[in-house]
Amino acid sequence: MTEETQGFGQEPSDVPPEQAEAAKNEAAEAAGSAEEAGPAPAGDATASSEDQLRQVRDQLSERTADLQRLQAEYQNYRRRVERDRVAVKEIAAANLLSELLPVLDDIGRAREHGELVGGFKAVAESVETVLAKMGLQQFGKEGEPFDPLVHEALMHSYAPDVTETTCVQILQPGYRVGERTIRPARVAVAEPQPGVTPAQGTEADGAEKSSDEENGGPEKG
Repeated sequence: MTEETQGFGQEPSDVPPEQAEAAKNEAAEAAGSAEEAGPAPAGDATASSEDQLRQVRDQLSERTADLQRLQAEYQNYRRRVERDRVAVKEIAAANLLSELLPVLDDIGRAREHGELVGGFKAVAESVETVLAKMGLQQFGKEGEPFDPLVHEALMHSYAPDVTETTCVQILQPGYRVGERTIRPARVAVAEPQPGVTPAQGTEADGAEKSSDEENGGPEKG
């Protein structure tokens, strides 16, 4: 009995012909779709790279802005700390020096009366030197304009030879530390004579003097 041998190019007898045909059609459609799609265009890859670079740059800009903001806040903090440190130092010095002002007043009165001599003079000058090194400054002079911010008027009068409210006598000198006034200068002030200016007063005195000279001097009673 003769048997027919299947060739290598023939399909297996257990696969139905309709299924084999459907598989061939699906493979052909897949190959066609791949050919139509083709490789990814280079433009899409470039656009994706640009988007990623732009995102990286945006993140870098945000981080840089955050760092600059933090640096500015730190600098402001340092300035505030330094300003507060100086203010606290000035307040402490002012509180200490204000307690020593009566001593300086006693030294000043002793100097005016000629009692600042001998060892007492040396001690007084040493005290004044130390306080000056601590920043204590004395102010207040006769003839300067009256300033209510740094002067305290204890006496008031009128004078024909002033053009504005003027300190005519320093009753107690003022003291400051830096820009902080720890005691105003206590003064006597004089204001211009109401209705009379210094020029008018001078002219009136001159006219009266000339009249006396023409009449042979002032009349005697």
